[in-house]
Amino acid sequence: MAEITAAMVKELRESTGAGMLDCKKALVESNGNMEEAVDWLRKKGLASAAKKSSRIAAEGLVSVFVDGNKGAAVEVNSETDFVAKNDIFQAYVEDAAKVALSCNGDVEAMKNAQDAASGKTFGERLTDMIARIGENMNLRRAKVVSVNNGLVCSYVHNAARPGLGKIGVLVALESAADKAKLADLGKHIAMHIAAAQPISLNIEGVDPAAVEHEKSIFAEQAAASGKPANIIEKMVEGRIRKFYEEVVLLEQNFIMDPDKKVKDVIAEAAKDCGADIKLTDYVFFKLGDGLQKKEEDFAAEVQAQLNK
Repeated sequence: MAEITAAMVKELRESTGAGMLDCKKALVESNGNMEEAVDWLRKKGLASAAKKSSRIAAEGLVSVFVDGNKGAAVEVNSETDFVAKNDIFQAYVEDAAKVALSCNGDVEAMKNAQDAASGKTFGERLTDMIARIGENMNLRRAKVVSVNNGLVCSYVHNAARPGLGKIGVLVALESAADKAKLADLGKHIAMHIAAAQPISLNIEGVDPAAVEHEKSIFAEQAAASGKPANIIEKMVEGRIRKFYEEVVLLEQNFIMDPDKKVKDVIAEAAKDCGADIKLTDYVFFKLGDGLQKKEEDFAAEVQAQLNK
């Protein structure tokens, strides 16, 4: 058998865009013949799937799954909302949340995990789906939260079916309180998160760079007032407190009772249950958050296809 070198794998990957492991396998199967390796990838649909990787995938679905004291949230993207309604795609996203639990939310580990149903890795299953459906797709992110004693609660907004939607939320409540009461509290906090979209659980968790950025803006605004430096400093401090109330979960006004902060609602629930309740972690995944969506000119796209 011909020796398969790293340079050969690199060359095949660059010419086809296929994944590194797929390229190595293709070269092994073709005994190092580059042309046959390309054909092998094309027959498997791997080369054509890779060519789609440059297309923006900002649609798709978010999935949440809770098992015992652990919960996982994942986001899998597609190019169009039509694919998000596809049963094959939805089944993959559902399974992704379950795989995330066993891989502790590590996306690369998820891709390399064995998929019992197909006999392939979970990443290979994604590649097969890309080739079959004909759109670029991406297993973008995953996160797992857990509690030692308590409850992980989930909520999905704009649900396509149970556990699948455009926004997925997980809330981890550490407590020995009654599970039914914790579930009710967790559901309402999760709904609040979906609406208020906090960026941090507590003040300590806010990115210092984001705080400094806000301070610089507030300071410039306050300086324009012409007030003395000591007054400007207090004005900036007040604006930063307001900033925390807007973006920090525990400091936010509770959507369902704006006269109370989220931390106050938790404290009241703990008193009612007769047991401490601590919100230890949360996940907020909003579909396509941070991704640049491509504006499509449908008429131009059709014309481009006709001109080929």
